[in-house]
Amino acid sequence: MKRFYFLLATMLLGLAVCGSAMARKDDMDITRLTNSLSQLSSDPTLGGYAQAEQALARNAIANLADASSHERPHALYMAERSVDQARASAELAAAQAKLGHLSSEHDRLLLQRSQIEADAARKELEFQRMQYQMAQQETVRLQQQGEMAASQAQAAQAEAERARRLAAAQSRVARAARHEAALAAEAARAMRTQLQKDAGTTSAPSEKHKTKKLHHDAQH
Repeated sequence: MKRFYFLLATMLLGLAVCGSAMARKDDMDITRLTNSLSQLSSDPTLGGYAQAEQALARNAIANLADASSHERPHALYMAERSVDQARASAELAAAQAKLGHLSSEHDRLLLQRSQIEADAARKELEFQRMQYQMAQQETVRLQQQGEMAASQAQAAQAEAERARRLAAAQSRVARAARHEAALAAEAARAMRTQLQKDAGTTSAPSEKHKTKKLHHDAQH
């Protein structure tokens, strides 16, 4: 009889120890899942996402705390899956938000790039317009210089033609003057020749008369 009571007491003590160990294990699971969910909720990046999933995970942890020993394995599985699902949903939502932000940033960068390219195109067009205006002004200037040079060339050509005509006229005058001088010289020579002839004719009778007079005087 004593042996029976001893065995019964031992079994009851074992059950109490097992129950205490299981209770401690239950507390550790609840604490682990609660801490994991709290870390997710307080995470500066993920805490704001998957609020519905986080609420479901808190309910699952509460169900685990209230579950009987028979229901505990399933309640523990559901609580762990709920916490994992809340974290996975928060990470997915954060990734989608980041992707959306990156997409918006990409669109903003594309718009900024388009604006920069349009501004560069406007500046290039303005630069080309200024170059075109400068080229037109240079063309007008060169044309004016060409017209001025042509006018100067025509004036120089006309002046050269007048100088040529003047030189030709001066040459003709010089030739006429030389011809007149030659004629005058010829006339002078002819006149001298004629004077000499006339002088010779006049002096010959005078000498003959003088000879006759001398002969007559000599006779008397």
